[in-house]
Amino acid sequence: MVEIKEEDGKSTGTLVIETIAGLMSAAFAFVAALAWNTAIQAALAEVFDTPGDLTGVFVYAIIVTVIAVIAIIYIGRVLAKYHARDKKRQAK
Repeated sequence: MVEIKEEDGKSTGTLVIETIAGLMSAAFAFVAALAWNTAIQAALAEVFDTPGDLTGVFVYAIIVTVIAVIAIIYIGRVLAKYHARDKKRQAK
């Protein structure tokens, strides 16, 4: 059984949201990193005359990065709301 203890005035819900936010942010960063890895590999293949769709891979990497950044910003806003809610509870 996993026991989640409240700490530093944070509710259990906030602790869970913080954990989920961290995991989701890491997952989006990982996907963006994989996209850039593919793009860089394609660029190197192009430089060394190996056929590949360089433009498509870079467009994909840019799109994935933008989506990841937007998702991480949204996750941060949700987390900020939970922190604000906990501060209001502490003030009472």
